[in-house]
Amino acid sequence: MSVSSSSARLPGPDPAAGDAHPSHDAQDPSGALGSSPTPSPAALDAPGPAAIVARLRASGCVFAEDEARLLHAAARTPAELAAMVERRVAGFPLEQVVGWAEFHGLRIAVDPGVFVPRRRTEFLVSTAVALAPARPVVLDLCCGTGALAAALGAALDGAELHAADVDPAAVRCARRNLPTGTVYEGDLYAPLPGALRGRVDLLAANVPYVPSGDIGLLPQEARVHEPLVALDGGTDGLDVLRRVVDGAHEWLAPGGRLFVETSRRQAPSAARAFTLGGLDVRVADSAEFGSTVVIGTRPAGGHTPPR
Repeated sequence: MSVSSSSARLPGPDPAAGDAHPSHDAQDPSGALGSSPTPSPAALDAPGPAAIVARLRASGCVFAEDEARLLHAAARTPAELAAMVERRVAGFPLEQVVGWAEFHGLRIAVDPGVFVPRRRTEFLVSTAVALAPARPVVLDLCCGTGALAAALGAALDGAELHAADVDPAAVRCARRNLPTGTVYEGDLYAPLPGALRGRVDLLAANVPYVPSGDIGLLPQEARVHEPLVALDGGTDGLDVLRRVVDGAHEWLAPGGRLFVETSRRQAPSAARAFTLGGLDVRVADSAEFGSTVVIGTRPAGGHTPPR
């Protein structure tokens, strides 16, 4: 399997930037899943809410009370609630357990084994929206759940949505989240129709960017329950990014832009790759989201760089 699969965002603090113990955004329902909802009628009759909170807390869930409320709200029966608690205690990401994540104001379906969209990546969406032309053609590469395309489509009137991922499970999930878009299965640009060449206004590629040697520093719920192909970016974390940049000029419209999330430490090397790929580059940072996005623009009328 190619290393260019579903969208790879570092969970919590950044191993690529030297943080030794990253924490998964899924541990914070107030950030990843929004405010605690009203429990479902079926779950209200389930016994032992205090025991559930205690079990979650003992398993390492920092926001045990909030997670318990989310599990109660998602469960349709006491038996389903018990099963969901067992999965969460076993280390499954909360979003995979309840089946959704909040992202840029949307509820995004998250299937088991599919990469969970991180809140930090909302900064990439906001950056792209601010630079978007009218009725843009959008391409979400390494799309995972399709969260980027879904959020861009919701924010931009008349957007034409396309997405691609190498992981069949991610493709199935993205198709649920993009009912008005087109999702392709394959490695990066390989499955895209030729008619898209030179038409893409916004290319959002949240590639895997954790260096291979730092994968072991990720929390268990990411290491074990999310696909490695969605996390591992190679020796320096930039292998897939370079492949995306190498092909971007062919697919971007003149003046079209490529947006890639990376770590602050990796940003200078990523920016150099963009320049070598014939793109005008700048780097945007957000202290609020703890996120860095590298932006490359295809010059209007620019020639295709030599390979």
